[in-house]
Amino acid sequence: QNKDLMELQALIDSHFEARKKEEEELVALKERIEKRRAERAEQQRIRAEKERERQNRLAEEKARREEEDAKRRAEEDLKKKKALSSMGANYSSYLAKADQKRGKKQTAREMKKKILAERRKPLNIDHLSDEKLRDKAKELWDTLYQLETDKFEFGEKLKRQKYDITNLRSRIDQAQKHSKKAGTTAKGKVGGRWK
Repeated sequence: QNKDLMELQALIDSHFEARKKEEEELVALKERIEKRRAERAEQQRIRAEKERERQNRLAEEKARREEEDAKRRAEEDLKKKKALSSMGANYSSYLAKADQKRGKKQTAREMKKKILAERRKPLNIDHLSDEKLRDKAKELWDTLYQLETDKFEFGEKLKRQKYDITNLRSRIDQAQKHSKKAGTTAKGKVGGRWK
């Protein structure tokens, strides 16, 4: 009977020992899981922080580039406006002085320059808003388009006129040749009789 009690006690001790070991392993497993979870959370936090920093850098870089582009465009627009304004004013004054010197004796080229100067008025666009500038650009584009259309039509008209002149000259030459031949070979009617 003592032997049975001892075996039972040994079984109980063994059971409790095994259970204690299992509990320790379970605690260790929970700790490992918790540690991994904490590590993953830290990694995600670091990744999110790096991504946020990267996005901030990209946004700052984009803003800086846009600011530089806007500044550069503004400087270029200002240069263009100044150049166009000075070109129009200087060109007109130059032609006016030249016209005074020469008086009414002007060649065809000078007449052309004068007409162009009269058409090419100073823009005076320094004070215009963006919308007015767009309207002015559209107006200039329409004018340019009309001028190109007129130029093309005049070119075609000139071609047709040259072609007509060439044809007429050819006909005149042929008529003159026929009249010469007729004068040398054919008999003319004189006094109502053929000779």
